[in-house]
Amino acid sequence: MIDHATLVTYVLIVFGFVFIPGPATLLTMARAASSGTRVGIATGAGIAAGDLIHTSMAIVGLSAIIAASALLFSIVKYAGAAFLIYLGIRAMLDKAPIELNGGAPAISAGRAFRQAVLTEVLNPKTALFFLAFLPQFVRPEHGSIGLQLATLGIVFVLLGLVSTVVFAVGAGRLGSLLRRHPSVVKWQGKVVGTIYCAVGVRLALQEP
Repeated sequence: MIDHATLVTYVLIVFGFVFIPGPATLLTMARAASSGTRVGIATGAGIAAGDLIHTSMAIVGLSAIIAASALLFSIVKYAGAAFLIYLGIRAMLDKAPIELNGGAPAISAGRAFRQAVLTEVLNPKTALFFLAFLPQFVRPEHGSIGLQLATLGIVFVLLGLVSTVVFAVGAGRLGSLLRRHPSVVKWQGKVVGTIYCAVGVRLALQEP
């Protein structure tokens, strides 16, 4: 089972990910602004469902790797750390556009949910993120690897769902803020990028 300190650290880091506007948040807000809060919430639920699928795939793949070789798992962890640092640098350098088009055609909640699930499942960056991120908080000496990965993945999905629901409900006001102040989106990239790099460096400096 995951130890308390590791779980608290993980939750704090995930809070930083999910409560700073990113692509999933902006998509949810755009849907809510154009088609209503219910559609925004459905979009957030679809994203969460897609992330749950990615979590399941990561658990199966990583558990197989760990069972095959402890050395391979170490390689995966360090490769994941390098990938997170790369993502962090990209996030800090990229110029994120604001895509909150309140004039977009309205769609149903069901269609928004299905589109969000498909978009998230087919996003290769999301798959790589889960493969890179979850192992950073797994400790083989703390019991079942599969259970640890499942716990981490479910916590991530639930916190992500809470954040998208919050942003969907407040989409009108937040959307207006982001349109008036594009520097908010610019700075969120820098903050998220710093978190990515910090997690990667944390692993690189961690003693075996």
